Amino acid sequence: MSHDDAHNPNHTDWKHDGVRVVRGDQLDGNVPSTPGMDRKAAITFARVGAQKLWAGTVHIHPNAKTGAHHHGPLESVIYVVKGRARMRWGDALEFTAEAGPGDFIYVPPFVPHQEINASEDETLECVLCRSDGQAVAVNMDIEPVEKPETVLWIDPTHPQGGV
Repeated sequence: MSHDDAHNPNHTDWKHDGVRVVRGDQLDGNVPSTPGMDRKAAITFARVGAQKLWAGTVHIHPNAKTGAHHHGPLESVIYVVKGRARMRWGDALEFTAEAGPGDFIYVPPFVPHQEINASEDETLECVLCRSDGQAVAVNMDIEPVEKPETVLWIDPTHPQGGV
């Protein structure tokens, strides 16, 4: 048994089934999108054989926002590349937090939320990853509260909360 076979005894062709690179200019724009948002897929089952995740980009036009929705049992991670993201979440979208370039946003399964470009004149550019290749989006008819409660990010680096 070779060294490679010791890692996966059922696999025989790492050359064609190993690491894949998807170039930024080769993203698939044929994915469901929301008005004011341009999504493109990079890592999917169809493109690279991904079994347990989906990754791509989203460009959100100034002042654009999604409706209230959740992604069922999927976990989502959003990485902000450029611009200012505002997230609202909760049963009445009563909580809010903002993230800027270099920040990560985690959305747990089944959490009702809304993604918003907080800028009136700058496109919000993000990288999006989900824990499954299925396009799960459950739209919700939520009557949002008028003034959501701001929730500061609290972690070991920001024990008092940070914006």
